[in-house]
Amino acid sequence: MQLNSLGFPRIGRRRELKFALEQYWRGEISQQALLEQGQRLRRQHWLWQAEAGVEQLPVGDFAFYDQVLTLAATLNVIPERHRDGDAIDLDTLFRVARGRAPTGKSAAAAEMTKYFNTNYHYLVPELHRGQQFAIAWEQLFDEVEEVKALGYDPKPCLLGPLSFLYLSKTQGEPFDKLSLLPALLRTYGELLARFKAQGVAWVQVEEPILAVDLDKDWQQAFAPAYEALSKAAPKLLLTSYYGSIAHHSALVAALPVAGLHLDLVSAPEQLDDFLPLLQSGQVLSAGVINGRNVWAADLDLLAERLAPVADALGERLWLGSSCSLLHSPVDLDVETALAPELRQQLAFAKQKLHELNELQQLLQTPASEPARAIIERCKARREARRLAADTAVARRIAALNQTDFERDSAFVLRQQQQQAKLRLPLLPTTTIGSFPQTAAIRSLRNRWRKGEVAEAEYRHQLQQVTRDSILRQLKLGLDVLVHGEAERNDMVEYFGEQLAGVGFTKNGWVQSYGSRCVKPPLIYGDVSRPRPMTVEWAEFAQSLTDKPVKGMLTGPVTLLHWSFAREDISRETICTQLALAIRDEVADLEAAGIGIIQIDEPAFREGLPLRRDQWQHYLDWAVASFKLSAACVRDETQIHTHMCYSEFNDTIAAIAAMDADVITIETSRSAMELLGAFEAFDYPNEIGPGVYDIHSPNIPDVAAMVALMERAAQRIPLRQLWINPDCGLKTRSWDEVEPALRNMVAAGRELRRRCPLPA
Repeated sequence: MQLNSLGFPRIGRRRELKFALEQYWRGEISQQALLEQGQRLRRQHWLWQAEAGVEQLPVGDFAFYDQVLTLAATLNVIPERHRDGDAIDLDTLFRVARGRAPTGKSAAAAEMTKYFNTNYHYLVPELHRGQQFAIAWEQLFDEVEEVKALGYDPKPCLLGPLSFLYLSKTQGEPFDKLSLLPALLRTYGELLARFKAQGVAWVQVEEPILAVDLDKDWQQAFAPAYEALSKAAPKLLLTSYYGSIAHHSALVAALPVAGLHLDLVSAPEQLDDFLPLLQSGQVLSAGVINGRNVWAADLDLLAERLAPVADALGERLWLGSSCSLLHSPVDLDVETALAPELRQQLAFAKQKLHELNELQQLLQTPASEPARAIIERCKARREARRLAADTAVARRIAALNQTDFERDSAFVLRQQQQQAKLRLPLLPTTTIGSFPQTAAIRSLRNRWRKGEVAEAEYRHQLQQVTRDSILRQLKLGLDVLVHGEAERNDMVEYFGEQLAGVGFTKNGWVQSYGSRCVKPPLIYGDVSRPRPMTVEWAEFAQSLTDKPVKGMLTGPVTLLHWSFAREDISRETICTQLALAIRDEVADLEAAGIGIIQIDEPAFREGLPLRRDQWQHYLDWAVASFKLSAACVRDETQIHTHMCYSEFNDTIAAIAAMDADVITIETSRSAMELLGAFEAFDYPNEIGPGVYDIHSPNIPDVAAMVALMERAAQRIPLRQLWINPDCGLKTRSWDEVEPALRNMVAAGRELRRRCPLPA
């Protein structure tokens, strides 16, 4: 019974990779120093996995920015604008991802979007008609040799050819991506042959698109593709995750692969579907440890369920996590300040590997003393969870009625009152919320947390930063201001720290994209808001100007998806609890005189199930949660929301049903392509399509932003449009932000000159 690691987080338990990347981008270390840091991290992570009993160590899970981008480079799928000669090097990858690197010319970065229903973002490969593929980047093969040098067996982890095509986008004249499959398969065959020549026994070929609804052409492409790949390859472990693939069971069962990995956390029922379909000698990798959450597994219950499977399959049963541990923090051992009652409920990536080992013990030696200790520990955890319920929260939810979810008037009536109150110009300019979190701000917060700065001094200095942010915006000429969020460490963690039933860590970081890491709160109990969380800062900022200053909140759906949420009650119930907490904050902001309140929901689409027949239930409760959080305000109070890096076509009706007065979205990298959904649907409310890609250090010029907004105006009536960046500006520096916003305001003025409304 083998333990199967599908992949390990690459950032390091103290974000060592993040800091090395940013030092390299700033010119503070050499590329060689960055490469050496990557090698040290890989070695440490491999050794941890080996110590836990993993026999085949994953290769290909490490990336200096994104594993899809690494594979695209391996296959020579690099846009011409990012190349600097024929060769591909590390800076080539950074130009694709960031639009800029220490070498080579700057160019528009590639599009970035969510990886299925996760908070991880990948760089979208760009394909053109007649695309040629060739092995052009050696990282995968080099890492195979690194594992072998340590004395262990490597298992390359490779996004499958069909999923690679599916996740890519086409450029130029439209064509069918599947027309490129034969050429792509030839290069995949070369990859697998190289692995075989290196002595690789197994390759983990990941086809996550099996969890989605595929049309007939995509389904029919699997059999010939895997027939071709299996001929001269090492053994293939066909790997799926994030959902059930039972709807493709007949297709999958017929594929010539040596093993099959199933995500039995998101879809435990599919075990019964596939057990009778296993081929003779075929391995089943059971993904039973949750790779996307931090809660310790109920190993005793898992062992009860898997015992008959273990008896039937013997050595053909592998035990694994549901997916790569990329989505989990690295190591619980560094969380020395956690309360013991919370700590005992947790398992991070390193600990999840040991959970696999303990599950193996329960299955192989169920009557042993160590096994009995594991079982008692699991029972104690469940009892502790049961005793933590807050009955007051349950009573409040039970008392809700339909009027709690609806604004007093329809949007057209609210819009009139809001225009009369706010008196904003055509195409009002604003930002999404955050301003640069400078080194000085981060240092101040860190010293305050350590007790080195008194509370009064801390607040005074943050007020000075807020005052500076307001003055900068007034000088730039923005129409609707923000306070800049200097007091916030993160848009989710900041709220998590102030809500009852929510805990937080010191080093529980996970990668969102590139060097961007987030530290999700831990929703361990029933959620409520003991006191106001943002009112004081919004009130202070508004006192500095007559222009409207937005109150800035994170919405309940995003708080849920970007937290590690408890698993003993439904996500719908947790979201309703969060919505009530945000509702209380919205009411207090309005009472404090804040006339525009933004409730950000960038993770709204992220929670969408992969199967279409499961969408409506999710959309119903997600929309209801947002409306519950916002519906308590008067008609004249304007509610905004923000969404970024999402495809909107599938959810546009639900987005409209949220009934936000203004929605701001990311559209600059897609050149307003994403706005098509709002045009086709005839979106009724106001919308701010982003004109400034904040994930790139490049400063957009006035003409480019004018062109984007003119394209938007061809699709959406002028009176409905706002002008804003794609997202918050927290990660940028002021020397990038100020000229970019100056150009954005100038673009707005130029557009008003060109497109005045008729009298």
